[in-house]
Amino acid sequence: MLSDTRPLDSPAPAWEAGRPVAPAWRKDGLGRAGAPGPGGAPRPAPGPRAAAVVVAALAFLGVWLTWRFFVTTPVGQRVDELAFVGAAHGQNRLWRVAEPVLDVVSVAFVVAGVGAAVLVAVLRKRWALAAQVVALVGGANVTTQLLKHGVLDRPELLPGWTGPNTLPSGHTTVAASVAVALLLVTPRSWRPVVAVLGAAYTGMTGVSTLVGQWHRPSDVVAAVLVVLAWGAVVCAVAPASSLDVPRRPGQSLRSPGSHVVAGLLLMAAAAGAVVSVGTLVSLARTGSTVVVPLATDVTAYAAGALGVLAVTAAAFAVLLELRQLTARPAGRVPREPR
Repeated sequence: MLSDTRPLDSPAPAWEAGRPVAPAWRKDGLGRAGAPGPGGAPRPAPGPRAAAVVVAALAFLGVWLTWRFFVTTPVGQRVDELAFVGAAHGQNRLWRVAEPVLDVVSVAFVVAGVGAAVLVAVLRKRWALAAQVVALVGGANVTTQLLKHGVLDRPELLPGWTGPNTLPSGHTTVAASVAVALLLVTPRSWRPVVAVLGAAYTGMTGVSTLVGQWHRPSDVVAAVLVVLAWGAVVCAVAPASSLDVPRRPGQSLRSPGSHVVAGLLLMAAAAGAVVSVGTLVSLARTGSTVVVPLATDVTAYAAGALGVLAVTAAAFAVLLELRQLTARPAGRVPREPR
C-alpha cells in the first residue's frame, strides 16, 4: 500500500475529492483562451476588430456614394423616382400587409427593443456591451436624422420631381438598429437565428416604406448601411467575451452554423444585387420609354425592392460574422497534457 506523505493540513487532491483537475490555462488569472488581459480578462483578437473598423468605414462610404449617385445625379434621381412612382401599382393590396409592419415602429418599439437587448446583456453579465448596444441604437438613429435634415440635401435636377431630402430612411434605421442590437447581445449559438429574423424584419420594414411611398429605395439602402456602420463599430470596441470560449481544453470555438447562415445570406444578397443592379443599369441606359420587361416604373420598383433586400441580407451576414469573430478572445486554448 502506498503511503500518503501529504501534510495533515494540506487540501486533498482534486481527483481524491471528486473534482475535475483544472488545466493550467485556466489558472492564475489568465484569460480563458490562455491570453491574459487587464485584470485577467480575455484579450480581444486584433485581426477581426481591424476588419470591423474597415467594414464601418466602407459602410459610411456606401452611404455617401448612395446619396451621391441616386440623389445628386439626374440619372440616379430618375431611376430612384421611377421606383417611387411604380409603388402605386398594386398599392391597395400590398398596403394591407405593409401598414401593420410600419405601425410597429414607434418610440415604444425602440424602448422595448433596446430594453430587451440590455436585459440579455445584463443577464449574460456583459455590462460594457449593454451600454454599447444603447449607443448603437441611439447613434444610428441620430446619425440618420442628422444626415437627412442637416447634412445631405436633394437638388432639383428633374422637372416635376422635387421634394425634401428623405435619405436615409428613419423607419428602416429604427428597425435595423434594434435587430442588430439583439444580434450583438445574443449568445453565440442563437446568433444565426437572430440574424435571419433580423434581416427578414428589417427587409420587410424597408420594402413596406416603398409600398407606402414613404421612401425611395436609396433611402432604405442608406439606412441599412448606417446601421451596418454602427454595428461594426460596436464589434470593433466590444470586449472579448469570457462566455464565448471553450469549456474544456481543445474544444473548438468555430461555429459552422453561423458560417453556413452567413454564406447563404451572402449568396442570396449577391444574386439579388446582380439582378437589381443589372435592371437599374438597363433603365438608366435605355430611357424612360422602353419596356424592360414591364412598364419602367414597375421594373424600377421591383428592382429597387430587390436591391433593398440584397443589401439587408449582406449587412446582417457581415455583422453575424464580425460578431462571432470579435467575441472570440485572442490566442488558442492549449490542449491538456496527456
